Amino acid sequence: MSIEIKMPALSPTMEEGTLAKWLVKEGDSVKSGDLMAEIETDKATMEFEAVDEGVIGKILVAEGTDNVKVGTAIAVLLEEGESAGAVSVPKAAEAPKEQPRAEAPKQEAPAAARPAEVPAAAAPASGDRVKASPLARRVAAEKGIELSALSGSGPNGRIVRADVEGSKAAGGPAAGSAAAAPAAPVPVARPAPAGAPAKPVAIPDIPHTAEKLSNVRKTIARRLTESKQTVPHIYLTVDIRLDKLLKLRADFNAALEPRGVKLSVNDLLIKALGVSLMQVPKCNVMFTPDQLISFQRADISVAVSTPSGLITPIIAEADTKGLAAISEQMKDLAARARDNKLKPEEYMGGTASLSNMGMFGIKQFEAVINPPQGMIMAIGAGEKRPWVIDDALGVATIMSATGSFDHRAIDGADGAQLMQAFKALVEAPLGMVA
Repeated sequence: MSIEIKMPALSPTMEEGTLAKWLVKEGDSVKSGDLMAEIETDKATMEFEAVDEGVIGKILVAEGTDNVKVGTAIAVLLEEGESAGAVSVPKAAEAPKEQPRAEAPKQEAPAAARPAEVPAAAAPASGDRVKASPLARRVAAEKGIELSALSGSGPNGRIVRADVEGSKAAGGPAAGSAAAAPAAPVPVARPAPAGAPAKPVAIPDIPHTAEKLSNVRKTIARRLTESKQTVPHIYLTVDIRLDKLLKLRADFNAALEPRGVKLSVNDLLIKALGVSLMQVPKCNVMFTPDQLISFQRADISVAVSTPSGLITPIIAEADTKGLAAISEQMKDLAARARDNKLKPEEYMGGTASLSNMGMFGIKQFEAVINPPQGMIMAIGAGEKRPWVIDDALGVATIMSATGSFDHRAIDGADGAQLMQAFKALVEAPLGMVA
């Protein structure tokens, strides 16, 4: 029986995408893990892998097609012995009309919720034929595994070879189901997008060019609008002397030169924010409609500008990670972000954000919170300013840092304590590496 290959949800917030490029053509044989297409999601351009084996019988959605809803059939995969003539294209094309309604609520779930829900949907009803690939049936027969007891991870709950082999390794399907449960995160309610479509904008009769909005740009616009409309921001600014941090950076870079590591000021600020969040845990939080989530480590999302828009790759465990490791990881993440090669887990999540515009000479700014996080630190340029040093007027290198806080979750006094802790660590930087 032929299998519908459907538009996947390649990120937790993805509802539709652009089928940028097919990497296979009709008549090609594919197996699990083969790359089939490049899909532009709401965050990046990602490669879509096959989860079953067979022959591409029909491509239903042409490459370059925009706004393809998650769950829409995009191709048909033939099993052994089937011919392309047996494919009913109208039926395959009509199926998604009902599918998105059933699956739409799942697309609102947080990052790990979607995989955890697959087994529940895959369980066959009593008396139904078990959906499994020929290879999965052969492996199950060889191992003596009952297919009806397994949950399928393939299209439409279809059992594939990995499900059979995984159940054996894990000690049976029950163990696999139990292991999946802890992966589900705390649900986070997200505001619904505006119901009414925007009215067309009257474009002045002035020479101009027009560029179609990418999915990434649409997502940036939606999330920033959501943040400013639904999150009550409070802004707190401090001036910080950088001289000791710049001296320490120079000493570290001299010592790390044989290893080819060169720390940036931003690397040290990422570390400082991670440590300060652990010192003031009331700011390392996330607000939900009925819970306040407090995190036990600091994962810092760092704003990176790319040709397609802003993205925030994450430095996990920034509070405990070494400076050299932060520097190397940040360079790798930033390079892959600009090439649209980040994986969802590398930019989805984080407990707080840092945005540095100092390299552009920006003295001070107020950043928009990246929901559902509770705060973001905005870093301005370091500049020479008059400063009182040891009770005498002198000149020092000063930068302004502004914290934006979600006032629903973080009180002003707690935000002020975080800014004090951040300032103290930057001005006495040995404290963050001790």
